[in-house]
Formats: sequence, structure tokens, C-alpha cells
Amino acid sequence: MQDFRIEVDEHGGSTVLVDGYPQSYVSLDDPELLVFGYVQHLGAVLDSLPDGPVAVTHVGGAAMTLPRYVQATRPGSPQIVLEPDAPLTERVRKELPLPRGHRIRVRPQPGREGVTALKDASADAIVVDAYAESQVPADLTSSEWFAEAARVLRPGGVLAMNVADEPDHRHAARVLAGLAQHLPHTAAIAQVDIWKRRRFGNLVLVGSRQPLLLGSIIRTVARGAFPSTVLEGGALARALGSGRPFTDTDAAPSPRPPTAPGEWRIR
Repeated sequence: MQDFRIEVDEHGGSTVLVDGYPQSYVSLDDPELLVFGYVQHLGAVLDSLPDGPVAVTHVGGAAMTLPRYVQATRPGSPQIVLEPDAPLTERVRKELPLPRGHRIRVRPQPGREGVTALKDASADAIVVDAYAESQVPADLTSSEWFAEAARVLRPGGVLAMNVADEPDHRHAARVLAGLAQHLPHTAAIAQVDIWKRRRFGNLVLVGSRQPLLLGSIIRTVARGAFPSTVLEGGALARALGSGRPFTDTDAAPSPRPPTAPGEWRIR
């Protein structure tokens, strides 16, 4: 069983920590506040979708920062959150209640199991931000997993996935290769020092069947608090290097972080 706690800061915001690692930051007074860098990057992808309500499936929930963000920025959006840790969800709902009028449904299921149960072409976006024991589960890294996620996306839908990796980016390269097999228009977002391979950190991988609205994503990322870069095409290939897609027979979880990552602290 995972250990979790909720810490309230001097600004009235709350950080959910799972096994000692910050997983979510929530401000009930300002649900549009995205504090962690990689969460800002995931939000930039969601912001690039056409105006109005969007159907979003979230693989991983914790304090449900992004579902709250989508509800605030696109009221009435139907959202599904796949979060297998039912005790965590119960505590979050009690201490950090969801906004009135939301259409957020939380299902106590692992991500792959939950996505497999969804209908074809039922989501405008899938956001994957799932960790178990501080690692992305292996079954969310394979080509077969991305085939299932692609099935659930509508033709213009996007998948945005938070992955963590060592400075060599070998794991992320293999995950991106599997994503590209099924959603061939790809990009990745990370802080500049991560692209320079200076430290362990988070990269957001993005894929779609149709060309991404990269201009919108780039502009939003440029306004963020953390110096970050969006890469695609040849620049992305050079930054990550080549990788053979994971399959269900050889899939591996993401590398363990060496310590609680500094970029997850509130700045």
C-alpha cells in the first residue's frame, strides 16, 4: 500500500505526497494554478485543443490537479480519472473537494485496464501521469498500450504523457518510439536543463494522428515559469536519440529517481 499525506503551505495550497514524492499541487481558490513544471506542460497541450468542452481521460489522478484545471478553463467538460488508489481518492475528495457542477468521474482502476474498457473514439485527449512506487508502470510504456490509447482517441485527439528518465533519455526514446507507431505526429516538452542532459527529470511526450497545433503549445510553454523547449521532428530525434519500441514482453518501468526531484518543489 502506498503511503500518502497532504501538506498545506503558507499560500493555502496543498501538496499531495505519495511515498514521499510530491504528486500533485492544488489550490482550491485558484484551480488554474499549475505549479509543477511538467504539469504546466501537460496543461499547454490541453490548452491547444479547440475551444469549448473536451472529453478528457486522465490516467492517474492523485489530487486531480488537471481535471480541476480543465473544469475551470473548459466548464462542463466530461472527464474520466483512472486512479487505482481508492483510499487516496477518498481522502482527496474529503480534504480537497471537487468543484460544484463538475463532470469528473473517478474510477478505481489501473490505467491500462480502465482505458481498455473505454469505447472507441470517445476521448479528445488522454493525459497519462501515472506512477507506482515513483515509477511509470511498465504496462504504460509498450507499443500495445499506445495502440489501445489510440483506439480511444478521436481522429484529432492528442495523448500527452509524463515520463521520467535519466539524463541519457534512453527510456524516453523507447517510449516515444512506441507512441509514434500509433500516433505519428509527435513532440516532446521539457525544461532546458533536462534537454541538455544535466539531470534526471520529467519529459512530456505528445502524440496525435493529425498535425499538432505546435504554435499554440510553444507559445503557452514560453509563458511558463520554467525555461522549457518544445521539440519535434529531427530536433526531437537528435535530442532523444533512437530507440526500439517497448512491447508487452520487454516493457520496463521508468527509472527510479535518485532522490526527491528538485524540480517538483514549489518555487
